[in-house]
Amino acid sequence: MPFSYQRTIHFSDTDAAGVVFFANFLVLCHEAYEESLAAAGIDLNTFFSDHGVVVPIAKSEASYLRPLRAGDKVLVTLAPEPISENSYALNCEVVKLGAAKKTTARVRTEHVCISSKTRERLPLPPALAAWLKAG
Repeated sequence: MPFSYQRTIHFSDTDAAGVVFFANFLVLCHEAYEESLAAAGIDLNTFFSDHGVVVPIAKSEASYLRPLRAGDKVLVTLAPEPISENSYALNCEVVKLGAAKKTTARVRTEHVCISSKTRERLPLPPALAAWLKAG
């Protein structure tokens, strides 16, 4: 089931033109990712620490459909998708809330579980695999 996260766009999210800087759409989606992990009971300090296993982003892509400005309210929907025993994708949609809900961006990131020492692929840790299965 997709996870939803609401947020207000801050001035610091915008560029000189007054719209959300393109890379900050990735930040919004990563915030939703972190909130989703925390809601599933995954300790973020442990998850993002190096305990021999790391899960970096291997690929990202985004489609920017409409601008967002400071003060806009958004709903970020995150839908995890398994790819293999050691990788998954996060499909994210950012919707501007208001009278007419409008999709402003679609973002996809692909994550790969690897050994922090050898950089060889490893199976997803059990808690992360359970989060992915529940998503």
